[in-house]
Amino acid sequence: MAEDRPAAPPADPREVLDRPAAPPDLRLRYGADPEQVADLRLPAAPAGPARPLVVVVHGGFWRAEYDRRHTGPLAADLAGRGYPVAQLEYRRTGQPGGGWPGTFDDVATGVAALPGLVGAVLPAGRMAPGPPILLGHSAGGHLALWAALRAPAGVRGVLALAPVLDLAEAYRLDLDGGAVAALLGGGPEEVPDRYAAADPARAAAPPVRTSIVHGTLDQQVPVASSRRYAARADGTDLRFVELPEYEHFGLIDPLSRAWTVVLAELHWLTGRSGGIDAAPRSR
Repeated sequence: MAEDRPAAPPADPREVLDRPAAPPDLRLRYGADPEQVADLRLPAAPAGPARPLVVVVHGGFWRAEYDRRHTGPLAADLAGRGYPVAQLEYRRTGQPGGGWPGTFDDVATGVAALPGLVGAVLPAGRMAPGPPILLGHSAGGHLALWAALRAPAGVRGVLALAPVLDLAEAYRLDLDGGAVAALLGGGPEEVPDRYAAADPARAAAPPVRTSIVHGTLDQQVPVASSRRYAARADGTDLRFVELPEYEHFGLIDPLSRAWTVVLAELHWLTGRSGGIDAAPRSR
């Protein structure tokens, strides 16, 4: 079983992107395209009730050069804590079918299919029934929240780590050198219908229990968009945890001191309490 407190955080926060992890237990396919797969990590035997499936949606500004493998350390840690974990892959910009609408179609299809696919291969009693929790980082946080907004009955909750929550603002800021334009095929004035359909900032408040965790030192996705989103959604079942002195990549690193906060928010989403010592600033 994994320990709750990490030991020595790496000097370079980006080190987690290349850190090796044990291979997944199974690879599941939810479509015919080579990218329409998910890596499954089987849970350690839980001490209490079975835990829900966690579907991890990786970041990388929706681009082909970033894939699910960099979430291996995160997924392995959660599986060691008793969670079944599926690392969802999807077509990305720079690949055939990636961008609009293929990236979104893949995430929607994968999220809907994975509970059944995982339930069919897990031993009885190793996964709680019902929809999954979506854990998304950066662009994956955007996709996780988009999936919950699109089909809330198919999602138990969302844990969005340093998410891109305002696509129009991200376009204006030119995050990652045109990443949003590549995803949607243009700016808000050129393809307004796509922004209306894809941008969480233009949608209603989250319809499911949601936690947003964001570091104040994030240089990839400025924390201001998460602050605005949380303020607009005030009064709903949403928590915003702002981490002073943390950047973008520590939120997905089990060796980071931020990891205890991430675990606490995951436990909140599952209705669990205790076992994690963290005192973040929340709203």
